[in-house]
Amino acid sequence: MSELVINNTWTDDENDTTRHTRRKLILRYLCFLAGLLINSFGVAFITKAALGTSPISSIPYVLDLKFAPTFGEMTFVLNMVYIIAQVVLLRHNFQPIQLLQIIANFIFSAFIDISMGLLWWLNPASVPAMILSLLIGCCILAFGISVEVAPNVIVVPGEGIVRAISSTLKRPFGTCKLCFDTTLVAIACILSFFFFGSLNGLGVGTIVSALIVGPIVNLINVRIPLIGAIRNLRAVEAAE
Repeated sequence: MSELVINNTWTDDENDTTRHTRRKLILRYLCFLAGLLINSFGVAFITKAALGTSPISSIPYVLDLKFAPTFGEMTFVLNMVYIIAQVVLLRHNFQPIQLLQIIANFIFSAFIDISMGLLWWLNPASVPAMILSLLIGCCILAFGISVEVAPNVIVVPGEGIVRAISSTLKRPFGTCKLCFDTTLVAIACILSFFFFGSLNGLGVGTIVSALIVGPIVNLINVRIPLIGAIRNLRAVEAAE
């Protein structure tokens, strides 16, 4: 009889641990989702500053200015190319869980269009207003990146393709990221000149966002306790 009671107690403890771990995992994915939405809003805010969009969004934005599909739709198509490229580069090393990037891509891209609509009123006319809007957008984007990365669940396509390139070429992630972003901006510039005969959708804001978003992310990760709390969710789960 006592053995039965002990076994039942162990079973209850295991069930409680499983439920607790599941709740932690769900919370991590919700944080990741929140980060995606904030990222989308940040990209839209930077774009509305009218000084040029972020490097990762430069090609979709130039294509959006030329063709009928929206900014978000162009972003979705390009990110799908990134996901396919990851599968090709990594082959058997590609983790099936990363196919959730497709869902993340859909949410991110759709909310870019929603954010652009919500920011219909933001049309800064003066240079100081443009600069202020750009800086606010960079801060929003940096905060979204911090929230998105902290749960450590899946990566977004733009980061996933850089990781795949880094792994394939055996080169540091930071170096590959710099080269990747530079390549995107260069392609966007070529497309802009080809379509419009001048830079359209690109500008000093593209360079500024490329330079300051990373340092702002580092500052947020250190200064804002929320990020540490989100990061601790995975630490607690690992300990269990």
